[in-house]
Amino acid sequence: MRKLIRFLIKTVIWFLVLSNLWVLAYKYLPVPATPLMAIRYFQTDEKASIQHHWVAIEQIAPNLQKAVICAEDQQFLTHNGFDVAAIKKAREQNKAGKKLRGASTISQQTAKNVFLWPHRSWVRKGFEAYFTFLIEMYWSKERILEVYLNSIEFGPSIYGAQAAAEHWFNTDADKLNRDQALGLAAILPNPLKYRPVAPTAYIAKRKSWISQQMYNFGPLDLQSENAKNLGTK
Repeated sequence: MRKLIRFLIKTVIWFLVLSNLWVLAYKYLPVPATPLMAIRYFQTDEKASIQHHWVAIEQIAPNLQKAVICAEDQQFLTHNGFDVAAIKKAREQNKAGKKLRGASTISQQTAKNVFLWPHRSWVRKGFEAYFTFLIEMYWSKERILEVYLNSIEFGPSIYGAQAAAEHWFNTDADKLNRDQALGLAAILPNPLKYRPVAPTAYIAKRKSWISQQMYNFGPLDLQSENAKNLGTK
């Protein structure tokens, strides 16, 4: 029993040390690949090559940065990784038997995309909360958004803003116009099903809603005091 306890303690310590080093490394280094990329690759019969080209956040159009925040997590700059109000609202709606609603922030999605696997379980949610805490502690909001926009899925075998811009619009991420950015942000609920070009009525409606949210949101300032206070530079 003592050996087992000793082994478990050592395992936990090593996990804490290595996970912290892993998160710290990605504070500075580009993320070359994610678990989701590998899972998607082996899920498909036709092994299409993965499209993924890392670019700095300065090379991603502000239109896309703002559209994604307004579509996915409008409290991104002010929360500490978890949107408590959204979690409570989602829980109430789910209990009421309404359509299943998620409440994951951009920080949580980044933690899941970069460090974990996509399938839902309480174990994964626990690890997701842990890695969300770490990235909020070590990374700035700007870095979280940079990693998110370089890792998120924008279609079959398409990952990150640069690959999405090239594939869907034959342009670069920093050249995306407002309508193109709205299209990419609008498909995020299910990028394997929806397309940002020739949008369905649902995607067109989402684009219109996101556009209004962008107007209401005002200027996007990743260097704001709130963002600085919640992220370690």
